[in-house]
Amino acid sequence: MRKAMIVSALCLVAFHLGLIFLGLVPNLVSRPLHLALALPWIFLFVEGSRASRVSGAVFCVLGMAASIWVAWNHSALGDQYGFLEGNFQIAIAAILLLVVLEAARRSIGWPLPLVATLSLIYGLFGQYIPGEFGHSGTPLASFLGTMTIAEGGIWGSLAGVSVSVVAIFVIFGAVLNAGEAGQGFMNIAAAAAGRLRGGAAKVSVISSALFGSISGSASANVASTGAITLPAMTRLGYPKKLAAAVEAVASSGGQIMPPLMGAGAFVMVELTGVPYTAIMAAAVLPALLYFFAVWIGINAYAGRYELAGLSVEDRPATRTVIITSAFFAVPFAVLMWGMFAAGYTPQFAASLAILAGFVMLFFHAHGLLGFRETLARLENAIVNASRQVAMIAAIILCASIIIGVLSITGLGVKITSLILSASGGYLWPSLFLTALACLVLGMEVPTTAAYVICVSVAGPALTKLGLEPLQAHLFVFWFALLSTITPPVCGAVFIAAGMIGENWLRVAVTAMALGVGLYIIPLTMIANPSIIAFHTEPLQALLALVQVGAGLALISYGLIGARSPLLRFGGIAAGIAVLFGPVLIG
Repeated sequence: MRKAMIVSALCLVAFHLGLIFLGLVPNLVSRPLHLALALPWIFLFVEGSRASRVSGAVFCVLGMAASIWVAWNHSALGDQYGFLEGNFQIAIAAILLLVVLEAARRSIGWPLPLVATLSLIYGLFGQYIPGEFGHSGTPLASFLGTMTIAEGGIWGSLAGVSVSVVAIFVIFGAVLNAGEAGQGFMNIAAAAAGRLRGGAAKVSVISSALFGSISGSASANVASTGAITLPAMTRLGYPKKLAAAVEAVASSGGQIMPPLMGAGAFVMVELTGVPYTAIMAAAVLPALLYFFAVWIGINAYAGRYELAGLSVEDRPATRTVIITSAFFAVPFAVLMWGMFAAGYTPQFAASLAILAGFVMLFFHAHGLLGFRETLARLENAIVNASRQVAMIAAIILCASIIIGVLSITGLGVKITSLILSASGGYLWPSLFLTALACLVLGMEVPTTAAYVICVSVAGPALTKLGLEPLQAHLFVFWFALLSTITPPVCGAVFIAAGMIGENWLRVAVTAMALGVGLYIIPLTMIANPSIIAFHTEPLQALLALVQVGAGLALISYGLIGARSPLLRFGGIAAGIAVLFGPVLIG
């Protein structure tokens, strides 16, 4: 099994890197092969009962065969314009849809595939629904064909993002994590903030922001950086609820932190048509404000609990910081040079950064690594990359089913009309309805999937009400993160609380106070659009940064630092006035 995993991982990594260097490959070749290479990691290389392994093998073989058949016959299928010919092709389509749903179920549970299944049922039988939410009906061969042999369903544009961009950056993150980049993050954070008041918590904030931008997963971030930061905070006397809350909030913020922003930034590029560099420039100031608010909250808690910084023996030596920081600084420098100096595409620049990270795997802080240790690192890198690529592929392809049905049936337009009518045609009620939908959907599906689904149905309504596309997308993306720290389902909080042995509800309440920026900053993007206009109006953006920073500081003081009810209310009210007063007056 181990040999099979290594061979499969090598094939998956080589395929995705090869797509970058070998030139154009037809979409109906690259995207089905992407699924075929991902399926073993979902159905075979996992633990489970005998029945689960047997059924997994069946799903894997059928799914790989159907995917390869589509890739092999892509030229002929392109001439069918999404219309299936004969029972055999209908069977292929049914197998692909079933395999994608089951892959998502095994990867992330029932909610997302259940929504996708309901959307398929609507697409097949929605013509029997009376009223405006029915549709005129689509022939079975045309509906299934559009979903499975054309670029309007599971092989749509989101699948293209998963193949050509997300997979490359996931491989990049896995290569960094297999080496000493993670320790480099921790060391540079400890050197920068360890001696400050509440230093252990601030180390968690900096390291989680750095690592989380690569990992793209709040839960993975908590599990990795939390293994180091949580024991350090408890050893220094931090209350357990505060230590766990700091890690959950900081880890959630990693997903909104440029330059990578997990997978979401690249999906946003595809959906908005806005260049990646413009999205990164728009996202950077809001992300800094988020961590600024967390920092203010930590200072307030540090004063309340008299929290000291890291002891001298827990802070790394300057030489160690410099050496270990190179393990992430060199690949990142290559990435930034490729994107901004050389003008390469993000995926090509990331491929060069992967090569730099690959070289760094041969070294550790004291010199050249041994042969066996190097092989272990390489194996760890390709295996972890394959697992993460497969999981993201399962999520994105399943979400693509929903997007495809919305497009074929026109349901997305009808939901947009419903939002507009429910809000009376006013922007702010529409924003709150959208935020609520993001919170509810994000409770059960990963952030990227929640963002894709919510923006597909609510994005058009928001743009019709006057928002710029990037404004609407960033608003939805931020609120898709709410469920990481907001009860009743708050994944990052659950993991952090479990790791430290604290009641999750106490952790959640503390996390919501620390992470107040997650609730407020998206609203400021609407009230003061200059905050996301750094690439076009830098001076106005910096002025907006000062205004929003002051408002967040006042609100954070009112929630955490103020000791009396009067000061608490006054701080929150003053902060809201600073942030939204101009809108209310206008």
